[in-house]
Amino acid sequence: MKTRKTYPVEFRAEAVKLALEQGLSLEEAARRLGIPKGTLANWVVASKSGDVKAAPGARSASALEAENARLRKELAEARLERDVIKKARPLLCSGVTARYAWVEEHRNLFPVVVACRMLAVSRAGFYDWCGRAPSARQQEDERLKVAIRAAHTKTRETYGVRRLQPELAAMGFEAGRDRIDRLRRQMGIRCRQKRKFKATTHSAHTLPVAENVLGQVFEPTRPNEVWTGDITYIPTDEGWLYLAALKDVFSCEIVGYAMGARMTTELVRKALCRAVHYHRPPSGLIHHTDRGSQYCAKTYGDLLTQFKMHGSMSRKGNCFDNAPIESFWGTLKNELVHHRRYTTRAEAEASIREYIEIFYNRQRRHSRLGYLAPAEFTQKYWGSVEAA
Repeated sequence: MKTRKTYPVEFRAEAVKLALEQGLSLEEAARRLGIPKGTLANWVVASKSGDVKAAPGARSASALEAENARLRKELAEARLERDVIKKARPLLCSGVTARYAWVEEHRNLFPVVVACRMLAVSRAGFYDWCGRAPSARQQEDERLKVAIRAAHTKTRETYGVRRLQPELAAMGFEAGRDRIDRLRRQMGIRCRQKRKFKATTHSAHTLPVAENVLGQVFEPTRPNEVWTGDITYIPTDEGWLYLAALKDVFSCEIVGYAMGARMTTELVRKALCRAVHYHRPPSGLIHHTDRGSQYCAKTYGDLLTQFKMHGSMSRKGNCFDNAPIESFWGTLKNELVHHRRYTTRAEAEASIREYIEIFYNRQRRHSRLGYLAPAEFTQKYWGSVEAA
């Protein structure tokens, strides 16, 4: 024989409260409570007619509210503890001072008592630490942070730790790489990085191709011994802007460049004439490019002969044969082009010209040059030649 299930008055009162005050439908409330919808409907009707006793239910509701409040508080504390551990995990193996510093930095996000408990440090010790004057090391770190921020801005947010170290040394701040890296991470500083690619070489032609003289051996012994050239593109709202450039492999300097709306032989000719005009290379310079039709054109070959240069060209489809200038394209785009949107070609030309003339050739430190800028490296070379 099926027995009729009975429910406590307190439960019935809370069920009615859930249905009436939480904005739930009878079906949803019944599903959450695990009771038949009809039963809950009867309780609701009875409560509205005054048949349900209020006193026991009222007392139970008060107790349940207190229990819910306690559970909500415990849940909030558990979430805080979880967030503290998640954010401070790298510090769990650090010293007490580092943990105190983390608590101080994040005290607006986490209660001190929770942060100290999860990091296993004394709350009294933390407040005692807060009352102390900054140590000499901490004061040095703060000064170094200011210098790092200034150097980061000066170098156009492009330097990693390796190149930033000699930049800081030149400013009078000697510091190890690990220390610089730690402070950069604390300040949230990162260098720009982004890559894209678009082919600009048209090698499907029947024009004569020069022999690959270099063979990926990029080891010149003086300036104006080996130049490498290529063409790349710059996107603008007006369309592509094409940039032809020549790079001195010895000094990493961009010795000549030209920009235009079309990728023509005239464009590369202008870049070469500019390089010769400003650098006056001696006879026998090796001029290396890819197999683009612009470089294989007869008029360009005649220009090389006039300047007494030896032409050299990469193997078909092998970008590593022209690695020095390809490296410059990557640097230019990672540090400048991919972080700008140019409305006009004229705007892009001005930006790129300033980058090459002011920053790249005269300020940007190159690891291959002992962290000197190309212009400074070349000047030191000629100074040593004269002294000898």
